[in-house]
Parts: sequence; structure tokens; C-alpha cells
Amino acid sequence: MPAISRAPRRRAPRARCARGARRIDAMRTNRRTVGVALLAALLSAVAGCGGGAAGGAAELRIPLGAGGVGFLPLYVMRDRALVEKHAQAAGLTNLTVRWIELGGPAVMNDALLSGSVDFIAAGPPAFITLWDRTRGSADVRGVAAMSSLPMYLNTTNPALATIDELTDTDKIAVTAVKVSIPSIVMQMYAAERYGAAEAFRFDRYTVTMTHADALIALLSGGNQINAHFTSPPFHQREIRDPRVRTVLDTDEVMGGATTFTMLSTTARFREQNPAAYAAVLAALEEANELIRSDPRAAAEVLFAAESAAGFSVDEIVEVLADPDIRFTTTPENVAKYAEFMHEIGSIENRPSSWRDMFFPEIHAAPGS
Repeated sequence: MPAISRAPRRRAPRARCARGARRIDAMRTNRRTVGVALLAALLSAVAGCGGGAAGGAAELRIPLGAGGVGFLPLYVMRDRALVEKHAQAAGLTNLTVRWIELGGPAVMNDALLSGSVDFIAAGPPAFITLWDRTRGSADVRGVAAMSSLPMYLNTTNPALATIDELTDTDKIAVTAVKVSIPSIVMQMYAAERYGAAEAFRFDRYTVTMTHADALIALLSGGNQINAHFTSPPFHQREIRDPRVRTVLDTDEVMGGATTFTMLSTTARFREQNPAAYAAVLAALEEANELIRSDPRAAAEVLFAAESAAGFSVDEIVEVLADPDIRFTTTPENVAKYAEFMHEIGSIENRPSSWRDMFFPEIHAAPGS
């Protein structure tokens, strides 16, 4: 598939959203990824492990995560039985996959560390916190990224042209105060502009709300909130309203495309189940390629899984067509998150590069 050129950023919407939304987060199409040949070689190398004890686990348990567009690769992997396909190619003829309806970083972290699940998917801040916490013990590291996308700070306050003009009358909805992607990005912006001592200066303006609830509150014109740090497709829905303007986005602060969701597991699982691990990585790469090559089919998979979310297949296709929404296994700007979280004391360990946080299978990727 030809590479998708990155369109100039605009403050206007690229996708029309005609009906209500619930949970769909956003995605971006892949620029560069781990090659299929590398994954095929990896599967070939471990195929000799065979089934049974030598091959590792007979069943894989994978949570579907918080749901939405950012987790679409997992839905495609389930719908097309891609893990089973690649497991068979590696000689694991009896491997089954149990997809679990489980979301939220804290719950999934506990499930992984207790051995209740084998892989989890989350955003970089939650992953980095777990990576730091398990150094020298469970040794949780990244398998690969899943999606990259920008998030947008939208407001209905006509007097607010930049984030620097926030006052005590302004309230910004975020998915989690202090620890969400938007919260950390605002901390990074504040530290860069005002100095490290002022990193948390914008935290007092934030309140915790889901994207769906925040969209309704913002457009209702009430006094609950007047700003929302959101992601596609909620961004597109909001920006259609003439009262709404975008004053900041995460790519501006991060200096480029940034990973939004990623997959991780423990070192012990990878060591004991090399063929199953390789099958999951190969399945993720194939799922991303399917989304890039056939966005309508991918949209139909998401719609079937989350029809209650309020978006039609056509609306999801429009969101997937946004050139800023990409699917890639290559980590992007994950190290920048970790460096900042170390600087402000959120984590104890500072990685020397992004590769310190990921298993070797994707180290050849042009990550960051």
C-alpha cells in the first residue's frame, strides 16, 4: 500500500460525525513498521518448539482494553482469528485465545501481575508506570505499539486563545486528572514554558470525565466545563460546532506523532512461550495492515463489537481516513513520556532509550 503523506494540520474537522458517540478513541495509519519478513523469520525460528509443554501456553488470555478505535487492532485480531493463524504456522496447532472484556489500566495491570491474563493494552503513561514498577521483578515490557494519534484541547470560551490564558473560571475535562495522556502533556508544556517548578500549574483546571460525557457537557453550554482535551472522533464532533476552537494538540507539544495504545507482557511469559509470543506480534502486525488496506472492513469489525457506541460504519471509515490516525507497531515518542515522568518523580527508573522498555523483537524499528 503506498505510504500516506501527512497532510498539513488544520483546526477544522476532517470527518463528519452525524450521530451520538460513546467510547471510540482514535487511531492513525502506519508510516513505518516492523517488517513482515522479520516476523516470519521469528515464527520460523520458534516453530521447532511445537505444541504441548515445549510450545508453552495452550490458551492465551488477552483483554480487549478500554474499547474504541485505539484498540481496533485487538478487535481485528479476534475477528480474523489472526493469533490462531500465526500460532498454527509456528506449530502450535492447539493454541486457543480467550478475549476478555476488561478495561482500565489499574484493573488490567493487576490482572497481568496476578497471572490472570497474558497481555494487556494501554496508553504510554500507564505502561511506563508499570514498566518502572516491575523492574527486577515481573519485568513488564512493551511487545509493540498499536496506534498513534493526536489529542486536542477544544474550548467554547471565546476569550481563550491559548492554554496560557486559562483562569479559575475554566474547567478542562480529561479522562484522568494528573495521570492521563492530556494531563501529562499539559505538564510537559508547562515545564517547558514556565520551568520545572511550574509543571503542574494546569492541573487545577482539570476534572475527570469520560470523553462521551465531556462532549455532551461542552456542547450543552452549561457551566460544568468549557474545555475538553479529547481524541477523534469526539474531536471532529466538537469542532463542527461554531462555538468550539482548538487551542492545543498533543503532537505540537510532543514534537510529532505519538503512540496512543500499545501492547505489553511480562518477561517470564515471553521466555516460557516464545512461539505464542511471536504469534501475537505477527497477528498484531497483520491486523494493522488489514486496517490500513481495508478501512471499511475494519470499521465493520468495530461497529459489530461496539454498535452501542453511536457511530455508523461510514462515520468510523471517515475517522480511519484521517491521515493523522495511524496504525503502527513502531513506538513513537514513548521515551519522551518516560524521560519527563522521571524528571517530575512519577517513576524511579529512566530508560536510556525506548528500547529499554520494549522486548528485542521490535528493536530494529525506527522507534522513539
